[in-house]
Amino acid sequence: MTYKNFGKPQVEIKLFIRKNCKTCLHLVSITFKLSKVMLYTPLEQFQIILLFSIKLFCFDFSITNLVLVNFLALFFFGAIIVLFSSNANSLKETSFFFIPSTWQVLIETAYEASSQLLFDNINKDGEKYFPFISVIFTFVLFSNLIGLVPYSFTTTSHLIVTFTLSFSIFVGINIICIQKHKFHMLSLFIPSNTSFGLALLLVPIELLSYVFKPISLGVRLFANLMAGHTLLKVIVGFSWSMLLLEDFLAVLHVIPLLILVLLMGLELGVAVIQAYVFTILTCIYLNDAINLH
Repeated sequence: MTYKNFGKPQVEIKLFIRKNCKTCLHLVSITFKLSKVMLYTPLEQFQIILLFSIKLFCFDFSITNLVLVNFLALFFFGAIIVLFSSNANSLKETSFFFIPSTWQVLIETAYEASSQLLFDNINKDGEKYFPFISVIFTFVLFSNLIGLVPYSFTTTSHLIVTFTLSFSIFVGINIICIQKHKFHMLSLFIPSNTSFGLALLLVPIELLSYVFKPISLGVRLFANLMAGHTLLKVIVGFSWSMLLLEDFLAVLHVIPLLILVLLMGLELGVAVIQAYVFTILTCIYLNDAINLH
């Protein structure tokens, strides 16, 4: 191997490897593949991947991992409705018992949480909105929990999903408010006993804060889920990098793995808490629309 030609160092190195050590060439290729794996960013887990391409005329009905996980969340919710809301199941046995089973306690806890949120914020007037609130709570909860399964996909980590959900809730709440209060709805932007001069200052502020409600509702859910999953991927990459070391430091990869276990428990709590926070904020916004604070 010579060093006279500095313009093509990669060619000389390649010739040297081929002539002297084929095993080295194999090791270099393996190392290059591993380096490509390690160069993947933690944000790659949020990439929407096409699974099945379905196109009809000018419309695209393709199935992606985002659509698949949404179908799974709706399937689990539908299964709960069918299996636990009827008087008898498919085996002609009673679904509910006076002494509840473990599954019955889980379902009753989820529905009781939604019912308690409605009663605490809207009192008896919120009973008719129980199906709406329970669907929101269970859908966000299932979407968050499915995202914790390895090699799955977290739909609530995408801003377009959370913002679409929050914006549709915001539109529905405004329709309820307009139907019930008509033009009295404008009192949301003008506090009582406010002078005209002060109203000129407060109305733009109240209007701006009212418009930002769906934005904050969607961004809060998106940011918490995305940050948590990104942190998990960073810890996994750090542990994998330490495992590839040849010295005693390779044994120390157990430390980030233990941290990863703790973070998984933390993310499980975040998934439940964020579903609860999303639901309780929806109840608060619904209470403002019904009772006009």
